[in-house]
Amino acid sequence: MKVILKADVGGVGKAGSILDVADGHARNYLLPKGLAEEATVGNLQQLEGRRAAKQKRDDKSLAEAKALASTISGKPVVVRAKGGEHGKLFGAVTTTQIADAVHAEFGVALDRHKLELAEPIKSAGDHICVAKLAHGVSAKIAVRVVTS
Repeated sequence: MKVILKADVGGVGKAGSILDVADGHARNYLLPKGLAEEATVGNLQQLEGRRAAKQKRDDKSLAEAKALASTISGKPVVVRAKGGEHGKLFGAVTTTQIADAVHAEFGVALDRHKLELAEPIKSAGDHICVAKLAHGVSAKIAVRVVTS
């Protein structure tokens, strides 16, 4: 029997796969538990429609991420922090502070969890932060730390 999997099933396949499985397995396990649906002409058309819609959403989010990357890679973001002599900071600059500075500078809200620092920023000066935006699109943000 041909079925379309609705969810990932261990040892069988991934969601969205069209498989030919034993009739008993389909009728007694996959269909009653809602893990699959029969591969009729209408269900196959719906699957293609869902795949096309997902591809369209992915393309749109990728284009938005590329535009955002070109916007925030342009100029440095200034972060103010308390510091002592010789540019040494009291504490460290966090990704939350960088995300807030990007929001204040560009009007773009970034998730702090998507920002990565090579090492903690504990001194004044210029540093690099990488923002993972979407599907392999990343932007390097120049962070200028100024002591106050």
